[in-house]
Amino acid sequence: EADRMLDMGFMPDVERIVGLLPKMRQTLFFSATMPPEIRRLADSFLSNPKEVTVDSPRTTAETVTQLLSKVEGNAKEKRAALRAYLTAHDGDLKSGLVFCNRKRDVDIVHRSLSKHGFSSASLHGDMAQPVRMETLDHFKNGEAKVMVCSDVAARGLDIPAVSHVFNFDVPIHAEDYIHRIGRTGRAGRTGTSLTFANPDEAFALAKVVELIGKEIEEIRIDGIEAWTDADLEDGRSRRGKRTAATRGRKTRTRGKKGDCAAEAQDKTQDNDRNRTQDSDQNDNLVIAAKSRSRKPRNGGERSPCDEPFNPTKSFGDHTPAFILRSVA
Repeated sequence: EADRMLDMGFMPDVERIVGLLPKMRQTLFFSATMPPEIRRLADSFLSNPKEVTVDSPRTTAETVTQLLSKVEGNAKEKRAALRAYLTAHDGDLKSGLVFCNRKRDVDIVHRSLSKHGFSSASLHGDMAQPVRMETLDHFKNGEAKVMVCSDVAARGLDIPAVSHVFNFDVPIHAEDYIHRIGRTGRAGRTGTSLTFANPDEAFALAKVVELIGKEIEEIRIDGIEAWTDADLEDGRSRRGKRTAATRGRKTRTRGKKGDCAAEAQDKTQDNDRNRTQDSDQNDNLVIAAKSRSRKPRNGGERSPCDEPFNPTKSFGDHTPAFILRSVA
């Protein structure tokens, strides 16, 4: 599709092909969504274009029932929620696509489903083309009831019998949500899409809701703990308080460091005076530093600045005798 082809590193190839074609030609672009930044790229290849729009780019199919499950936890809890839903709706599920944002998660979810006895296959961009075609054939023939895939299957895949689409991850780009759920409910059939979202995906979920212009119906899955918007706000407020307290502690620490630096400077000046007044300078410095470090202040309370003061010397705590030897 045009928007993904112009957005996924194919621009040099497209430009080379266009450069070999005559200027007078007919170019057709097809896409369910066309973001403004991609549209600007497309315009550079078009001359006096005409746009044909079947429906609004942000409209989802009315034949698809959109559901949302807010899962409290990480990917492990999501996998448990997916298995619980598949088990509870086994009679309604003819075939389903499970979309993941990352290719490594595709393999993890596929292995999880296979381990628990579900008929599963996997599909992502790192697979060789013959393997991908074989996997698609197994899925179309019903040999695999569920296919876990990346967004490589969100576009250009026409399998009319797909009854369910599962967003294991909320898509990073909100437009991908429209493409994913468009794999079901095709050609007048009805379909169901279910999106699993944890609290960390609340921002991406809000972008999807904003794009489609309506709230997604929320459902609860037996045995799966769910989160609410109120829980999310409470978590943010607690994190904010901890952050403020940490900032306060850092500020106070910086103040102590400043006091210690001033006191260290005073100690250095005292030691310089002692060095000129006392011939046995090194022994006196060590004794003075140890006595100051042991001496409490403020009525017996130890100060954070009461640290042993050890001035840096080139030869350690003493001066070698040959340095003090007079020159003949």
